[in-house]
Amino acid sequence: MAEFLSTPWGTFLLIIAQCLGVLAFVMISLLFLVYGDRKIWAAVQMRRGPNVVGAFGLLQSVADALKYVVKEVVVPAGADKTVFFLAPLTSFVLAMVAWAVIPFNDGWVLSNINVAVLFVFAVSSLEVYGVIMGGWASNSKYPFLGSLRSAAQMISYEVSLGLIIMSIIISTGSLNFSDIVNAQSGDLGLFNWYWLPHFPMVFLFFISALAETNRPPFDLPEAESELVAGYQVEYSATPFLLFMAGEYIAIFLMCALITLLFFGGWLSPIPGIPDGVLWMVGKMAFFFFLFAMVKAITPRYRYDQLMRIGWKVFLPMSLAWVVIVAFLAQFGAFGGAYARWAVGG
Repeated sequence: MAEFLSTPWGTFLLIIAQCLGVLAFVMISLLFLVYGDRKIWAAVQMRRGPNVVGAFGLLQSVADALKYVVKEVVVPAGADKTVFFLAPLTSFVLAMVAWAVIPFNDGWVLSNINVAVLFVFAVSSLEVYGVIMGGWASNSKYPFLGSLRSAAQMISYEVSLGLIIMSIIISTGSLNFSDIVNAQSGDLGLFNWYWLPHFPMVFLFFISALAETNRPPFDLPEAESELVAGYQVEYSATPFLLFMAGEYIAIFLMCALITLLFFGGWLSPIPGIPDGVLWMVGKMAFFFFLFAMVKAITPRYRYDQLMRIGWKVFLPMSLAWVVIVAFLAQFGAFGGAYARWAVGG
């Protein structure tokens, strides 16, 4: 078996198996994320939520997915059919591709490239095209306006996310996620993680992630009180399912990024307890719980408030933080907490 895996065909099959493994993990997680999102929302509102299909309603997400798959796909008469179907497929595929560089444990990553952060940013930036294509191909003014608002929102908050990650890169001296996690290891456990030296940016990153993924209270492009349902107005059945799946996969990716950048990835919070993939998955699940709680307890912002916060508050703060971290790293302040590359090198 080992000899076969060393051949080109064996390597090819191994890569395919690894890709399918990551795909299976994300898609199975997606079913439970949707279920958890609905249950948390129901608990806050003091109601039951999904509780009929399967034990405790665990198969409700499966039933909903099957419902979307077997429904008739309705295409508007004046729509550009090619672009109409490419849009949801683009959103879904790009959301999945970003997981290729996300490590779940030391060495557990599909592609351990040195520019993993840039890869994630490149892929997430392209997701805007799926939204624009979906709004334009419908040949209706309301989806098109919704797609423009969504694209402006995503681009605005990508700037803040990029600057915040830049401060992490300055501290680590690497664009590789595994290096970023390993730079947070130490004898102090969770107090070695980047959430402490980069404390103000944890909140900015979390809020920017909400806006980037169109989550409440920033779900303005598809809010019921806004443009009908944003760029998804004319979509039904499987194409709509792909849009929704891509959105939840992007949310889960943001949970993974928060875990890797600020909370030690697969590292144990308590010294002496072994590190492992369970820590990584547990932290991701916890941050998704926070995403769901924000959805349940916060009122929706107006669009002008959303853009004002992005450009007039988050952008200056994140840019100032990059400058501050650069100075602190250069002069080795706080025992090298902001210059882990100097300690490691």
